[in-house]
Amino acid sequence: MRILKHVFVVLVAAQIGFTATAQEQDLSKLTLDRIYSPEFNGDNARSISWINDGEAFVTIERTDSGEDQLIKYESKSNDQEVFLSADALTPAGASQALRVADFSLSKDESKVLIFTNTSRVWRSNTKGDYWVYDLDTKKLKQLGTDLPSSSLMFAKFSDANKKVAYVSGFNLYEEDFKTGEVTQLTTDGTGDIINGTFDWVYEEEFGARDGFRWNPDGKHIAYWQLDASEIGTFYMINNTDSVYAKPIPLQYPKTGYDPSSAKVGIVNTETQKTHWIAVPGDAVQHYIPALQWINEDLLLIQQLNRKQNTLKIFTYTPSTDVIKNVYTETEDTWVDLDYPDVSANQWGKNDLLLTDDQSAFLRMTENDAWRHIYKVRLKDGKKTLLTPGAYDVAAFYTATDKEVFFSASPESPAQRYLFKASLSGKGKPQRLTPSTFEGINTYQIAPNGKYAIHNHTDVTTPTTTRLIGLPKHKTIKTLITNQKLKDKLSTLAMPETEFFQVETEDGIVVEGRITKPTGFDASEEYPVLFHVYGEPWGQMATDNFIGLYDIFLAQNGFVIINMDNRGTPSLKGSDWRKSIYRKVGVINSRDQAMATKALLKKWSFLDENRVSVWGWSGGGSMTLNLMFRYPELYQTGMAVAAVANQLFYDNIYQERYMGLPQENKEDFREGSPATYAKDLEGNLLVVHGTGDDNVHYQNMEYLVNELIKHNKQFTMMAYPNRSHGIYEGENTRRHLYTLLTNYLFTHNGK
Repeated sequence: MRILKHVFVVLVAAQIGFTATAQEQDLSKLTLDRIYSPEFNGDNARSISWINDGEAFVTIERTDSGEDQLIKYESKSNDQEVFLSADALTPAGASQALRVADFSLSKDESKVLIFTNTSRVWRSNTKGDYWVYDLDTKKLKQLGTDLPSSSLMFAKFSDANKKVAYVSGFNLYEEDFKTGEVTQLTTDGTGDIINGTFDWVYEEEFGARDGFRWNPDGKHIAYWQLDASEIGTFYMINNTDSVYAKPIPLQYPKTGYDPSSAKVGIVNTETQKTHWIAVPGDAVQHYIPALQWINEDLLLIQQLNRKQNTLKIFTYTPSTDVIKNVYTETEDTWVDLDYPDVSANQWGKNDLLLTDDQSAFLRMTENDAWRHIYKVRLKDGKKTLLTPGAYDVAAFYTATDKEVFFSASPESPAQRYLFKASLSGKGKPQRLTPSTFEGINTYQIAPNGKYAIHNHTDVTTPTTTRLIGLPKHKTIKTLITNQKLKDKLSTLAMPETEFFQVETEDGIVVEGRITKPTGFDASEEYPVLFHVYGEPWGQMATDNFIGLYDIFLAQNGFVIINMDNRGTPSLKGSDWRKSIYRKVGVINSRDQAMATKALLKKWSFLDENRVSVWGWSGGGSMTLNLMFRYPELYQTGMAVAAVANQLFYDNIYQERYMGLPQENKEDFREGSPATYAKDLEGNLLVVHGTGDDNVHYQNMEYLVNELIKHNKQFTMMAYPNRSHGIYEGENTRRHLYTLLTNYLFTHNGK
């Protein structure tokens, strides 16, 4: 934004058992059993923190006995030393070291904040316990010991490194980590009143979790307060954990309903008194997705209106209580706060990049037909274009005092490469990624711009991770080779994957990716599976590793195709992306269907009588729309966690792309798959988790009623208490993909 008859379950289990047994003797072929075993496990780099302005970095690694420790690496040479040993991370009287979920350093890098014993809030584990290790005194101390276990959120040091602030129970606290004195800074947090963190929808759609910011003076904290008391409660039902069903309440603002009221205050940590900032505009009909301190007496506040087509940036001066609008950006469609892209790794980091000694900020906009980076001067709003040319910036990473580093791919929307541009706006941006790294490249760049962690993948290659020097992009050390996985893949019969373009009868050129069956013969006909998403938050036809499931399907004789319709975040210009406004479900499904129709005419090896489609979340919605609107093209569909009625989804996402239903409700009806359920002709499997807090199980039941009303036969599977990702519980993902595979093989296989 997931109930089968007993006999069918037995048949599924029997078929999978037969398939696995038949293929066990041929190690060049995958089975689902092999996919969900450790055999093809890959390696991933753990998170790092740059220190010494990027001259070194610290990361979490395991000792030989499996305990966590922090290791420091010199960027120039990759020489390493223990930064914080497992012994140092072992509390007094404990038998083992803390398990480190995350860590951060104080501004002077003399203290380490350890996040452990975490628990999940919505999508992420943002609650837990925090410990401070003082590198000078060599002492480890837990914070908030009088508060409930695993209840602290977003702990961070003041710049003076004397105190730590954190959230617990919707209130903000300050603790002197030397004396242990704890001061409660807010007292009205209840769940309806939310201090220092956010409600469900702010986290889901803005990536906003951490809701407070230390002032550099260490005496004040700016924080959000949300009033969710008027937000409707949606109830999920847990039927399995006790004899009596248990309702699970969720504050969730549906499309067309008001969001939480949001305001920003500055609390004096000595008096515990809050001064509320008079941000212009109605507090309910606007969002405040970001705020940051520029200096001790200047705060930067970003505000979006309810329709999200106007972004305003304000400066606020606490000493004079003056708020000033320094920048306004408008669109006829919507303004993106954060741009979704396969190369973006800044999700939830909504602060603006400050430059020119903090007198200007960087902002990506789409106001000139392409997405570009501008430098905006704070005092007068003057804009300087930094990335001229007829191409899109995909994402930007960081800026030094002279340059900005960003991702783009002017020649191919399927790929991503690193570029740099001068902050002066003069000269031509320079590509830094060498041609040897064709595919998707992402970076974590050091503050000084001299080093980076570089990740590379393409359709045939799992991710490799390198420490590199910039600007020459010289490899200092390959950190993750994934050689073991590559060696295992080399023993398999591998399919070929290619990229293509196809023009529809509407004159739209659609980008696509095709994976052909192993042993492909163009004179034969093959069943085809379209894997779809198609909404503004995801691109499918990208040059990254295709994954084991697609290899498995190709080995079983399927053609797998991904295509990106209008409205997806492909690097094809603003009109391409924004054309979907108020037409979600309509324009995107037509592009997919017309591209499918063109491919069936173009490629005789595609069997037009065995055309399947599947997708998850927005891809589930797309699957339903294609099955219902274009039954002449698609024989089989598998929709996972789909939005059946757009009015059931959250207001921030759906109103951003569709407007307000109070003004154009017919567009919501027209774009919703359930509207056309009456036209189903093919085989349909619908899957949903009953504990989905994102796309509610309500969507499944609403769709089922529509199908029943029109006497349309279908198959459904409900996963009890599973969330949107359908992964909780033992063996869940394997079961889900077994279900999908056997449905596909039964209805559209060889």
